[in-house]
Amino acid sequence: MTPATVTPAEGGEPLVLVGQVVGVHGVRGNVKIKSYTDDPAALGRYRPVLDAQGRPVRLRVVGEAKGTVVVQFDGVGDRDAAEALRGTRLFVPRSALPPPEEEEFYHADLIGMAVVTAAGEALGTVVEVANHGAGDMLEVRPAQGMSVLVPFTRAAVPVVDLAGRRIVVDPPAGLLDPVRPDERDGGDDPAEVAP
Repeated sequence: MTPATVTPAEGGEPLVLVGQVVGVHGVRGNVKIKSYTDDPAALGRYRPVLDAQGRPVRLRVVGEAKGTVVVQFDGVGDRDAAEALRGTRLFVPRSALPPPEEEEFYHADLIGMAVVTAAGEALGTVVEVANHGAGDMLEVRPAQGMSVLVPFTRAAVPVVDLAGRRIVVDPPAGLLDPVRPDERDGGDDPAEVAP
């Protein structure tokens, strides 16, 4: 559902990113927010909504425009004040979110989970859940070396144990194989080229 989880500095409950101000809408102080929730208009139903410093903000959803939610913030009444909010990220406490449906997960809940293969080999931890247009991918960072991306599908990720904070992956053959230097550019290994 969301790209990020933030733990407040005071050690409180983790916060989940639910939207970001991406522009202004009109001259009366309305802003456009890119919502990271399944139902963009739900942004107006969460309480409390906090800024990145953990300060509560009061807002009201007033419409939608070109894939964004149009919002009126309390105390913001003109275009200049709205423009100053551009880039503001909005969070809610994790406990304010409804429980996910069966077989659904909040991205924020997956971050930091240990990842092992079906054979029990430790791979690392989930550092991000990304979607570049072809479906969700788990970015798994090992203790050493480069991160790998694992498709977040039932076939590649047969087990998500939220209580145990563990994910079992069974990725397609070759996905976790290291890339040899001679394979990076698709060229032949000079030692194997005939004279």
